[in-house]
Amino acid sequence: MTGALISVLLYLAAAAWLAATVARGHVAARGWVVLAVGGIALHGLVHVMDWVATGGADLHFFAALSLVTLAMGVLTTVVGARGRMALLGVVVYPLAALALAGHELRGNLQPIPLDWRLQLHAWLALLSSATLAVAALLAVMLWLQERALRRHALRGWLRALPPLVELETLLFRTIKAGFVLLSATLLTGVLFVHDLLAQHLVHKTVLSALSWVVFGALLAGRWRYGWRGPTAVRWTLVAMGLLVLAFFGSKFVLEVVLGVR
Repeated sequence: MTGALISVLLYLAAAAWLAATVARGHVAARGWVVLAVGGIALHGLVHVMDWVATGGADLHFFAALSLVTLAMGVLTTVVGARGRMALLGVVVYPLAALALAGHELRGNLQPIPLDWRLQLHAWLALLSSATLAVAALLAVMLWLQERALRRHALRGWLRALPPLVELETLLFRTIKAGFVLLSATLLTGVLFVHDLLAQHLVHKTVLSALSWVVFGALLAGRWRYGWRGPTAVRWTLVAMGLLVLAFFGSKFVLEVVLGVR
């Protein structure tokens, strides 16, 4: 619990540091990176210690949500430290802190017995969700920046964002990476999950496939027709909404509402 609490405080401190500097239109110092890395390291350590204590990886709803935000925190820190996307941390780090706190308050559950093939499928699902969630946040920022430019009101924290073209390029690079991971997730599901249309998997399977189709159509439209701007934002958010419903929506209903594990 102590490690989780320190991680939460470090995450919030990193977000506050970024908010204070970004409010002036730029990130003036890199101190937030030290805070974020500390929070991420402790966040990961909390899960490792839980796995040691229970004899396996807990991938139930709150643990999975915490792991996804952990991966989002890693991506945000890497991208933010190397460029001008540190602003993502203002949103991602509090989310990671909240998810970790929820996991700790929920307590450890017995790990779901999975062989290495199903574990690979589960970890790919978590990584694809994290990557595409970051893409969804980038899409929202792109929409806000475009709207501000149209209204000639680009000021404050929006000035801390990279130029529109650079932000859009980063968005599609992130979507491509997430699409590859999502494709691998679906492929391992087909290969390793014996009954994809079982009672507890049918909604997840269908919604995940729909999300894959939408992301694929967006990438094809970008390549063939040069889709960008509001079109890219809408397709990204629709696809991410389907993916959230597929993974976390079904897990929330089954595990939290119905108590099925």
